[in-house]
Amino acid sequence: MGWQDVRQFGQKLVRRRPLEISTGSENRLSRCLNSLDLVALGVGSTLGAGVYVLAGEVAKDKAGPSIVICFLVAALSSVLSGLCYAEFGARVPCSGSAYLYSYVTVGQLLAFVTGWNLILSYVIGAASVARAWSFSFDNLIGNHISRGLQGVFSLPVSRVLAEYPDFFALSLVLLLTGLLALGARESALVTKIFTGVNLLVLSGITLSGFIKGDLHNWQLTELDYKLAKPGSNGTYSLGPLGSGGFVPFGFHGILRGAATCFFAFIGFDSIATTGEEARHPQRSIPVGIVVSLFICFLAYFGVSAALTLMMPYYQIHKDSPLPEAFIYVGWAPVKYAVAVGTLCALSSSLLGAMFPMPRVIYAMAEDGLLFRSLARIHARTSTPVVATIVSGVIAASMAFLFELSDLVDLASIGTLLTYSLVAFSVLVLRYQPDQNLHKSEEMEVEELEMKPTLRSPCNPVNTVPTPRSGWTVYGCASLLVFLLTILCLVLAHWPGWLFSGDPVSTAAAVLLLALIVGTTFIIWRQPQSNSPLYFKVPALPVLPLLSIFVNVYLMMQLTIETWAQFGVWMVIGFAIYFGYGIRHSLEKKTDQQPPVSTLWRVKVGYI
Repeated sequence: MGWQDVRQFGQKLVRRRPLEISTGSENRLSRCLNSLDLVALGVGSTLGAGVYVLAGEVAKDKAGPSIVICFLVAALSSVLSGLCYAEFGARVPCSGSAYLYSYVTVGQLLAFVTGWNLILSYVIGAASVARAWSFSFDNLIGNHISRGLQGVFSLPVSRVLAEYPDFFALSLVLLLTGLLALGARESALVTKIFTGVNLLVLSGITLSGFIKGDLHNWQLTELDYKLAKPGSNGTYSLGPLGSGGFVPFGFHGILRGAATCFFAFIGFDSIATTGEEARHPQRSIPVGIVVSLFICFLAYFGVSAALTLMMPYYQIHKDSPLPEAFIYVGWAPVKYAVAVGTLCALSSSLLGAMFPMPRVIYAMAEDGLLFRSLARIHARTSTPVVATIVSGVIAASMAFLFELSDLVDLASIGTLLTYSLVAFSVLVLRYQPDQNLHKSEEMEVEELEMKPTLRSPCNPVNTVPTPRSGWTVYGCASLLVFLLTILCLVLAHWPGWLFSGDPVSTAAAVLLLALIVGTTFIIWRQPQSNSPLYFKVPALPVLPLLSIFVNVYLMMQLTIETWAQFGVWMVIGFAIYFGYGIRHSLEKKTDQQPPVSTLWRVKVGYI
């Protein structure tokens, strides 16, 4: 293989898709979703059963009453990614979500990686929620289902396989697969019902907690802890006291709790997959993302505040915090409302995980990166019927056979990587030349670039983006991702080295920070595109870079085993891409790589 062959192969990996937005009559999917539908989908996907369990776990062992600050920090971190998704939803109102965003920005290979990891996240998410639904329902009726299945069926003892095949979870996923195949409108209606009931229950829990709560539980002391010890027994033990008060575990505890709470906000990205089914996607997608994140924050904040007001944080039961809290304050019957809310939350969360999965598969198949048969649209329902059935069967099979608790972190890697790529794409595209320039304006920009100038990259001669300034941002943004990855790796695994005071480590840290600040400054000095959008991320380039930093830092917290599992999943994906996708891609028909300045070829907008 000669140099020319290597060059051509490399060009195939980075070829980008020029976006052509179709008119409503050319759209293959049915435009039937309004802003309320998207908000319900986002809230349902994000506000799952974690709101009934996570608050207890974090409050007891990590943060105490300051869990409300943890959720605030986590919400602000999630908003960084949410704003990036909102701008892309306004720019690219098409199916595919982050997969498509990556395809038109960073090229085909990274787009496939993004889409492949989205599929992983949604499949594991759907299967794990289905098993959680089955477990919650079984627990509500006295564990009769699990006892019966364990007595009749048993699977080989394994860390991966479950103790018994879960027929209930299998049936549930297949039932919802049939509902999704009926149409987006019907799925959205069911999601709104479950999400509405869930929000009503959470509102009641919050109000009840404030009524029965005691502010003294935010000011606990060592004496309170000693008095509570006689009440503990063999099946239940007190959690750590820390230093007592509102922030018993200090600032470090808030950060640890916020890192856990961040994953409670994952799910809003499902809204971005509805680009071809929303009636006014350029407006309703940004609105849906921002509003759903705000509603989820209010719910998490209210429930965690009510929980820590009702009982001392070190007495919280991690497995069933809310039912035990209401028993503690003498309102035991409320636990049945909590059970109803939990099942509704799991139902909407399951629908939220299953709804975007076939949309991503459909978008990849339509582009030729996955098997073309997966892009088939049902003539009557206007849904990606083959992709829906295939993804549903895969999720149902995993819920039926596998123990998924060990695979949740694997899904987190895919989600965080996707968020990082979206933030990178927003950063790069904002500084690219406007695709709507007239020919005379393009010639004027080219003449300016041809003229000799002493201006530096920090002080460009033009006030509008040019191909040169666009590639400057592209290179600087890529360098920043590399530098931020090094910084996150050191902070996650060798923080003592960074703050040891050693002259060598101090000099290295100062140099790294100087490079990050200097490169960011170069990007900031480049001219931005003035293309009108319904929504734009504010404070560029800082907010997208902060989003990348948070996401990469959380990825570095995951275990080596999780990264090894991620490697296996990527090997399977690369086998499909290099064996099929790279040869059947629609973009292989065009040998010329479109420049960054012509990434967007918009025929008709939806404004």
